[in-house]
Amino acid sequence: MIITNIETVPGQAVREDLGLVLGSTVRGKHVGKDIAAFFKGLVGGEIKGYSDLLVEGREEAVERMKTHARSKGADAVVNVRMTTSSITGGAAELMAYGTAVRLKPSEDK
Repeated sequence: MIITNIETVPGQAVREDLGLVLGSTVRGKHVGKDIAAFFKGLVGGEIKGYSDLLVEGREEAVERMKTHARSKGADAVVNVRMTTSSITGGAAELMAYGTAVRLKPSEDK
């Protein structure tokens, strides 16, 4: 499955627009990571535990979006965007969304 943040796939044309697809996940903080983050915040720098948490969340959201697209019979998801929002003080939602499409070879070659 092709996933892209642009509106088209080079060399391909959209044969059919299948509509919006999305995937999301809610991730919570781990107490151990909170303690490490507190101390890291005192001295500055990347809080690796939180970075890893967000990377894993984005990957899961994209996989769920792809599953949604496959269920519609899509070849690709175009114009993909991601967003993160705070649910509570200890959890965040990560969402990936885009337009599911069926492709055909472009006639403009």
